[in-house]
Amino acid sequence: MQFSVSKNNLLKELNLLQGIVEKKSTIPILSNVLIETANDTTISLVATDLDVSLQTECAAESVRSGSIVLQARKLFEIVRNLPDAEINFAKEDNDWVRIVCASSEFRIVGQAKEHFPSTPKADKAGLTIPASVIHSLINRTVFAITQEESRYALNGALLLVADGRLQMVATDGHRLALAGASVDQSLDQTDQLRVIIPKKALIELAKLTAGAEEDLDIARDENHLYFEVRNRHLTSRMLAGQFPNYELVLPKNNDKTIALNVDKIAQAIRRAALMADERSHGVKVELSAGKLSITSQSADVGEAKEVIPLDYSGDNLSIGFNAQYLLDFLSVVGTDEVMLEFKDEQSPALMRPSGDGQSEYKYVVMPMRLL
Repeated sequence: MQFSVSKNNLLKELNLLQGIVEKKSTIPILSNVLIETANDTTISLVATDLDVSLQTECAAESVRSGSIVLQARKLFEIVRNLPDAEINFAKEDNDWVRIVCASSEFRIVGQAKEHFPSTPKADKAGLTIPASVIHSLINRTVFAITQEESRYALNGALLLVADGRLQMVATDGHRLALAGASVDQSLDQTDQLRVIIPKKALIELAKLTAGAEEDLDIARDENHLYFEVRNRHLTSRMLAGQFPNYELVLPKNNDKTIALNVDKIAQAIRRAALMADERSHGVKVELSAGKLSITSQSADVGEAKEVIPLDYSGDNLSIGFNAQYLLDFLSVVGTDEVMLEFKDEQSPALMRPSGDGQSEYKYVVMPMRLL
């Protein structure tokens, strides 16, 4: 195998593969990347952790076809530190590879392709939707996925496709994020999908769709999901299990509604949280005539209070929240103003972008008891 490739082009693809490569795996081969000459003008790169796989392509001038398995992190560090020039790769005897760029030269030990695990391939067509739509849905929900591995079905986000609409839902039991989008021009009314996508796959898919103007192709088989955008192929196992009935969680009778400027409320919560308990991150939100107060206190540190004037004349309310849960939503909502809807101290609050009440982005936060 022998080929030459642009440093910047190769570095871009290797950077994407770093998120897939297992860094603490008990299977050493999973910390490697498979490089193959696909044809005279393209090389293929593959990384996998056996659950999530990514195959990318990179323009290259191939002199001699072949394949090699190289240590992914070390290769990335070498390429990142090389001069901005063409890089020449040449496979030597015993699976060593010589890397030459300008006046720099490296020799790195490799392995044969036969040692690298095979990755599944899609065998039929699926759905085609705008990549930017999926990117937005992931950004608005992925942070709400649980960190507890034992809650298997909640370790990913539920993707629903039905009647020309997409919805993505994620929850950790303390909060729930639901984002939707209509893509009637891309989906047939018969297109249906209901799958749970693991968090790692969502994070990598968000990287692949960032800034993409192209369409994203989604296919599935009995156990795997297949995503393709920009000649990059992401494969992921689907999560089994029953996702909770999220519609039952959405508040129906929250009768206290306020509108808040996103920057002002985010800054106030961030400052108040400086004095919150480090374990609970709890802040108290107090609603009264003409104002919203946000307070926190810690016996070891002190206390803080923020007051935001607002147009409100309803009943008083005092309710506790995890400050980070509120900030997570405010950092991705993407509007200047948000609506907060409350019922009482024991009921979940609903947050959504301002506008009509039919927003396709809803965020439910459970209250917490503050001592």
